[in-house]
Amino acid sequence: MSASNQGRIGVLLVNLGTPDSPQTPDVRRYLNEFLTDARVVDMPAAIRYPLFRGLVVPLRAPKSAKIYQQLWTERGSPLLYHGLDLQKRVQEQLGNDYLVAFGMRYQNPSVESALQELRDAAVSRIIVLPLFPQYAAASTGSVQEKVMDIVSKWWIVPSISFISNFVDEPGFIETFAMLGKAEMAKHDYDHIVFSYHGIPERHVLKGSHNGYCKLGNCCNSYNKNNRYCYRAQCFETSRQLGKALGLTPEQYTTTFQSRLQSRLRDPWLQPYTDEVIKEYPAKGIHNVLAFSPAFVADCLETTIEVGEEFKELFEEAGGKHWQLVPSLNSEPMWVEAVAGMIRRN
Repeated sequence: MSASNQGRIGVLLVNLGTPDSPQTPDVRRYLNEFLTDARVVDMPAAIRYPLFRGLVVPLRAPKSAKIYQQLWTERGSPLLYHGLDLQKRVQEQLGNDYLVAFGMRYQNPSVESALQELRDAAVSRIIVLPLFPQYAAASTGSVQEKVMDIVSKWWIVPSISFISNFVDEPGFIETFAMLGKAEMAKHDYDHIVFSYHGIPERHVLKGSHNGYCKLGNCCNSYNKNNRYCYRAQCFETSRQLGKALGLTPEQYTTTFQSRLQSRLRDPWLQPYTDEVIKEYPAKGIHNVLAFSPAFVADCLETTIEVGEEFKELFEEAGGKHWQLVPSLNSEPMWVEAVAGMIRRN
């Protein structure tokens, strides 16, 4: 039966979020929503709200606003416009049998407005793709919870399915490898760093299947016991990228960035990128190529943190050349991979 009779299939692409502008009030609103999500900061609400809205966010917002001002372009926030570009190109790939909407978990365009667009179009069912390669309760899990909370209030709820991760999706790996090889053709590198966004170790342990997780060698393979373990998924992505780039395990390192350890007083996933790279020059590693495989679009954590702040740390320690591989954004190969995942779902 044709789509005109059945109704189009709705697709919801979701990324994390971005302030509406790089000004402090908008950054404060974004951080207040983000950092009071119970899946991001898993503290009791009675502690979480006063701590973050009353202390952490007011102190952090002006500093973050200055960083966002460095990141902002004529098109606005890169995370937003890369997401809109991806939406447009995936729609073109999928054709009229699908309707592709884009939303942000925090701020605008909201998940609620994107779902309403699909609802108004009377789609036959909805496929939700959170744009996080590796599943984490604080990212993909939060999107899933938000979607279910919204649609639970609809009188008629269509069939909904989620693509929970794409850790080893061939198109995801191949696109990153293609971008990496382009950089490797320009310069000789001593080592490769795959830097992933960090999460607290307790998040990993809370999701451990029957106590399988030991935060150690248990991540040396990717299997049914750790398929939703964020740490195991990161190591699997690194292994897949290493193979695609023709690297031996000794030629790359998996690290974790963006920790809030000083405020939350507990360990985040290790090794920490900023600490590892400072030791490289003393070990004879002076030329490093860095990937951010936890992100599919360039944003503050890639362009500023990995591309600029880590470069400065590395050079201060005696390093000579630090290069960030650009993210997937709306590369044609990545667009095809996204469309392929949706069709298979």
